[in-house]
Amino acid sequence: MESGQQLQMVVAEVQAARQQVASLNAQLREIEGTIEAVKSQPEDMALHRQMGTILVEVEDRIQLLEDLENTLSKMKEVVESVTEREKELITTYEQLKNSLEG
Repeated sequence: MESGQQLQMVVAEVQAARQQVASLNAQLREIEGTIEAVKSQPEDMALHRQMGTILVEVEDRIQLLEDLENTLSKMKEVVESVTEREKELITTYEQLKNSLEG
């Protein structure tokens, strides 16, 4: 494969990684907002969780918060991984660009 094609592929991968990071960050903010909403909901008011196409009343708030915190933690790990991959791709892009110019 020629360097020009490799450069185009790397650019496409960088763009895909950036879109993925943006999407994951939006999901992180949503989960963080959900955690705050659950914590601020009065104990005497019901909470519901969507399961498929229905809403189910939550009986165990502590378990719900644990589930949300675990999801948040895992998603942060994924964001870090994708961000690291993006950095590697940018380095590869710079190297290919320099080899084409030089």
